Amino acid sequence: MKSSEEGTTGNKTSAITFVILGFSHRPDMKVIFFILFLCIYIITVLGNLIILLLINMDPVLHTPMYFFLRNLSFLEICYTSVTLLRVLVSLLSSDTSISFAGCAAQMYFFLFFGATECCLLAAMAYDRYRAICNPVDYMVIMNKKECMQLAASSWICGNLVALGHTTFIFSLPFCGSNVINHFFCEIQPVLMLVCVDAYWSELQIILAAAFVIMMPFLLTLVSYGLIISSILKIGSAKERYKAFSTCFSHLTVVTLFYGTVVFIYIRPKSSYSLDADKVLSLFCSGVTPILNPFIYSLRNREVKGALFKMRMKLFYHNF
Repeated sequence: MKSSEEGTTGNKTSAITFVILGFSHRPDMKVIFFILFLCIYIITVLGNLIILLLINMDPVLHTPMYFFLRNLSFLEICYTSVTLLRVLVSLLSSDTSISFAGCAAQMYFFLFFGATECCLLAAMAYDRYRAICNPVDYMVIMNKKECMQLAASSWICGNLVALGHTTFIFSLPFCGSNVINHFFCEIQPVLMLVCVDAYWSELQIILAAAFVIMMPFLLTLVSYGLIISSILKIGSAKERYKAFSTCFSHLTVVTLFYGTVVFIYIRPKSSYSLDADKVLSLFCSGVTPILNPFIYSLRNREVKGALFKMRMKLFYHNF
């Protein structure tokens, strides 16, 4: 393992340079991987930037639901940038090394944005619950101050989770191999490099991850349980469909996000396959964010209307 010869174990650990294996075992696929990841990144950023632009430009979209969607779109850009930008640089330069501090920073931001998204999706579910179950008082309850508090709480919670996990993992001593068998500094591959028995560390992280993931997930489930109960009481089939359609996009995003995250993090080390986890992590950090703008625009008349108005403005501006 690359490190300087400082006298203390702590100093040696902090001087480590990790090597991220990534997809280096397939040098013949390097160009294909670069083009693939570059396309995923560009489409993700552009798609979410368009959502942000539409919400800012169109007063029709200045509602609580789109306030949270704006937060989610910004979050997806950051979430994808943390992992895919590093992969693109590594594929372009063939430099797969990363410093101890750089690895810790990457893990912190990845966990920060991931945990924040968990909480933000729960806040969005709560917003849908209020909109469907309390339509008369919806705008009074979900006022600007309430939305700001829910969003701020999501970001603060994500920061605390990421800070706690990252500090705990990188306070452990590292020795032996410095090769991270992943395409970024993920929890499990990094834990495999610690000197001490990682069983208890892994157990604590799994329990913490279960709490962080499952608490917002349970709040989301409760919200949707109440939503479904309320929708079933609506007499008109057309009105039931209309009410459910306002939740469909969010429900799809929740299913994609939690389906991947739960499978990656809430399971014992013995069941891990690092190659399979690379694919799942890529899906979680790259594919899911790229789908969100399409999910929210293709089934949403208000977003499609705003997109049409923006195209018309550009058309008349050019001609």
